[in-house]
Amino acid sequence: MAYKKEDIYDEPVTDALTQHYKQVIEQLGEDPEREGLMKTPERVAKAMQVLTQGYHMDAHEIINSAKFHEDVSEMIIVKDIELYSLCEHHMLPFFGRAHVAYIPNGWITGLSKIARVVDVYSHRLQVQERLTVQIMNAIKETLNPLGVAVVIEAKHLCMMMRGVQKQNSETTTSAFDGEFQKNSTRSEFLKLISARLS
Repeated sequence: MAYKKEDIYDEPVTDALTQHYKQVIEQLGEDPEREGLMKTPERVAKAMQVLTQGYHMDAHEIINSAKFHEDVSEMIIVKDIELYSLCEHHMLPFFGRAHVAYIPNGWITGLSKIARVVDVYSHRLQVQERLTVQIMNAIKETLNPLGVAVVIEAKHLCMMMRGVQKQNSETTTSAFDGEFQKNSTRSEFLKLISARLS
C-alpha cells in the first residue's frame, strides 16, 4: 500500500503512544535515555499506526471504487497475496499469504482491490480465523457474486517465539460461500491455488 506519511500518523496519537512505550521500556528494566533507545518509543508508536491503519480504511469503499459491470461468470482467483498482521492475543506478528477467488454475478472489481481488501483487514489486531471471514464477507457484500472463497496460510510468531515454540508450524484457514460450498467448485479452486508453474 502506498500512503503519504501524513495520511498515516496522527500527532496526538504518536505523542501518547511514545510516552507509553517509553514507560514499557523502563518497566522492562532498560534505560529509555540510552543512545540506542532514545528514539525507539517514537519509532514503535509510528510503526503501530502503520500496522493498524486498517481501522481507518473501508474495504467496501475500496472495492466499489473500481467496480465494473462485466458479463462473465468464470472463477477469478488472486493467489499468493502477501499478508502481515498482528495477533490480538500477544500483539506479535503473523504473516503468510492469502488466496482469494470469486465467481462474478454481473460485477467485477480491479484485481489490485482484492489485495487491498486483504491489507485492510490484516492491518488490524486480528485472529486468522476472523480475518479469513472478513475478507470473504467484504467481497460478498459489495459484488454479490455467485460465490467467494478465501484460504489463508500463515506462520504465527506467538507460537514460534514463545509458548510452544514450534518454528515449523503453519496455520491454514478457509471460508467458502455460494458456489464454493459445492465440492466440485471448491476442489477446482483448491487445485488451482496449489498449482505451481514449472
